Amino acid sequence: MTSGPSPVDIATGWTPDPGASHTLHSDAYTEPRWFDVDQRAVIGRSWQWVCHTESLAAPGAFVTEVIAGMPVVAIRDHDGVLRAFYNVCQHRAHHLLEGSGTVSNLVCPYHGWRYDLTGRLRSARHTTHLRDFEGDAICLEPVSIEEFAGFVFVNLDTQAAPLAEQAGSLGAEIAQRAPGIDQLTFAHRLTYEIRSNWKNVIDNFLECYHCHIAHKDFVSLVDMDTYTVTTHGIYSSHMAEAGHGHNTAYDVSAATVRDHAVWWLWPNTCLMRYPGRNNVIVLKVVPVGPALTRETYDFFLESPEPTEAELESIRYLDEVLQVEDINLVESVQRGMTTPAFTQGRIVNDPSGSGLSEHAVHHFHGLLLDHYRPTH
Repeated sequence: MTSGPSPVDIATGWTPDPGASHTLHSDAYTEPRWFDVDQRAVIGRSWQWVCHTESLAAPGAFVTEVIAGMPVVAIRDHDGVLRAFYNVCQHRAHHLLEGSGTVSNLVCPYHGWRYDLTGRLRSARHTTHLRDFEGDAICLEPVSIEEFAGFVFVNLDTQAAPLAEQAGSLGAEIAQRAPGIDQLTFAHRLTYEIRSNWKNVIDNFLECYHCHIAHKDFVSLVDMDTYTVTTHGIYSSHMAEAGHGHNTAYDVSAATVRDHAVWWLWPNTCLMRYPGRNNVIVLKVVPVGPALTRETYDFFLESPEPTEAELESIRYLDEVLQVEDINLVESVQRGMTTPAFTQGRIVNDPSGSGLSEHAVHHFHGLLLDHYRPTH
């Protein structure tokens, strides 16, 4: 049974009907104990984005990651099988690999124990004289791994259902609305440290009720009259057409992609396709502390060098849109620490427009499901 704080306090006022519901209690965003539950019951038991499949295309290619504080390595073995392990040597727990690259085997930099790419121990220096040492039985601890929609995800919960099964129609929806993701290549990364709880960052991402007020340029980039938000099992989709006239965000006069397609995948991965050339941007929201979040934006484009128009769109996201959003969520975090606020009302539009917070409500429902003790 999952142990942790009772969900009763933070769930008071939340109802399954978004038209009658409040948000979660502010304690869920401010109390350190809830950050610990987030790491254990949410991040540590969900599918976490690692990289584009191009990063693990070749035998021996690897990428390291930290998931809920746990070091993980994803690797392609010599037979082409994608594998993942805790990035921990079975001798004295030293990390095996750092960063990303290509290897023929995994050699611990501490004492030189060597594992093959399937995780089996192949050699251990000066151990032949040890009593009852069964090297053939020693293997790296596995982690679940899956290719999905052109990307690689891992899950510390080895009993978790496959992501393709959990995600329902998401894979087909992405393939239809954003074809050719597997043909794109990495072009740029943006990284931000945000003084806010990660859930505030997700809440902000999941609604455009604030867009007309806080994002004047964005609402000229997309046609807000076409903006619709649809919630599904563990994801939500956010769709809009590009604006038809001049916009103040960035130049889309030569765009081949004429829509704005966004998917949020439980709990902290966001896939975005902005007007422009064929593209996808992966936003990963990483909880660092109760009031500290790291965001990474990875841009996958048709070429490794962005065009001038794409550089302009990256500058807009970096210097305008992100500045606006970070200021918003950091202000919300400060407000939540005061005695003036405990929870707010969900603003719901039954039509599912962009001026609705029903996707925030959907996220909160999933959180409560994971917070409740499970057997």
